[in-house]
Amino acid sequence: MRRIEIFDTTLRDGEQSPGVALNADEKLQIAHQLAKLGVNVLEAGFPIASPGDFEGVRRIAQEVRNVSVAALARANAKDIECAWQALSDGASPRIHTFIATSPIHMLHKLQKSPDEVLEQAIEAVRLAKSKVDNIEFSAEDASRSDVDFLGKVFSGVIKAGATVLNIPDTVGYSTPEEFAAFIRAVMQRTSGIEKVKVSVHCHNDLGLAVANSLAAVGVGVHQLECTVNGIGERAGNAALEELVMALRTRRDQYSVETDIVTTEIARTSQLVSRLTGMVIQHNKAIVGKNAFAHESGIHQDGVLKERSTYEIMSQSVIGMDVESIVLGKHSGRHAVHQRMTELGLDLAEDHFEDVFARFKQLADRKREVTTADLFSLAEVQKEKADQILLDYLQVSSGTHMVPTATIGLMYQGQRLEDAACGDGPVDAAFKAIDKVLGTKGTLSHYSLQALDGGEDAQGEVAVTVKFGDNLVGGRGVSTDIIEASVRGYLQAVNRAFVRGWITIREKNAS
Repeated sequence: MRRIEIFDTTLRDGEQSPGVALNADEKLQIAHQLAKLGVNVLEAGFPIASPGDFEGVRRIAQEVRNVSVAALARANAKDIECAWQALSDGASPRIHTFIATSPIHMLHKLQKSPDEVLEQAIEAVRLAKSKVDNIEFSAEDASRSDVDFLGKVFSGVIKAGATVLNIPDTVGYSTPEEFAAFIRAVMQRTSGIEKVKVSVHCHNDLGLAVANSLAAVGVGVHQLECTVNGIGERAGNAALEELVMALRTRRDQYSVETDIVTTEIARTSQLVSRLTGMVIQHNKAIVGKNAFAHESGIHQDGVLKERSTYEIMSQSVIGMDVESIVLGKHSGRHAVHQRMTELGLDLAEDHFEDVFARFKQLADRKREVTTADLFSLAEVQKEKADQILLDYLQVSSGTHMVPTATIGLMYQGQRLEDAACGDGPVDAAFKAIDKVLGTKGTLSHYSLQALDGGEDAQGEVAVTVKFGDNLVGGRGVSTDIIEASVRGYLQAVNRAFVRGWITIREKNAS
């Protein structure tokens, strides 16, 4: 069967989702999991966008070796040079350069003529080709571009050295039949099209990203661009898990295969959800909580008799098997290590000792430590630069009292403490932290999700906080959601402090 390559842009387009602010460590964590998932190309970021983005791309290119790592660059020399600097230590680097080609973008955004855009595109690809062999060129807003002009641009960049041509539906405007016909027409008008791979990148503004991508498969494209859980700008991108499982489940219809290890889909989805703070909707296809749930009596009866009556795929295929091993406070080091090894969590000895110590602390608060808990324990990386630590937290709240929080923090060997009131216990705790430190953070995003089921499940809180003009993310995990919220906010404070975005007012030491 024909093989379709999967180009994952979770760490670039996905991170552009409002409220998402991943640091370099979190990006690297997701990148390693994407490599394990089997993506062919991993777009690690937009290096010119910020020092943090540059560092994330650089580290991924250096450390993730079994996948092609791409970096985005506008069609100008400064962007391309920056992308190359970030990718230069990579095993299989790809520079992904783009320029808009639709009349509306050329007129209002670029304020350039079609001839100027053509020349800039060719020069950009030529420069990128002097750095790496693998060059992808994207025509931004291609689906609203003139077909003849797009064919002219693509023909020019192929001569300049492009190896992949991307035809994006940037604003999610196309319909499946229209998009398929458009791609076919562009390919017919492009000289040298047989020498390159053709890719599509579809957005979900009309809810058609997956449908448009699948329509493109029927036309013969070689690569699909997508994100885990469909995250991304506005309504998001084509969801990787939906595309892959549609191609697999309806192999009879599409006659193509991918290199994706489907049993890693659920794990990847959950990791991305936790680190970005974007909760997966319960009725989300493939990875949603209800994707394999049946409430109707008729459905339940049918599934009990024969699962295929109402299930077209098995949850085990995407790695959602129900666990059988139960770990608790009496479990020893060997049992925990063996279970983590079975789950593919190969930890260095010093890292495992840290994880096991936190496992014991968690086991004292929960009856059972689940697989989701183990992944969370392994994934929580203590910030090397954390200088401000939680010493104690006390909260008073109720229906007929003003929520109040008292916070004690440790900074440079001293305890700093203060109290504050708020609209709720979490708000009060956040205000108390700011009062203790003399900082002023504005919460722009807050999400809470349970890591697993049960009344004693751990809650994971993800926050995005604005300090001045800078956004920074933080995460906290605890069986107490207020404590989880405080730890998430405090992680954001530490990250802002390390970057020099805030200063700490030293007072109230005890």
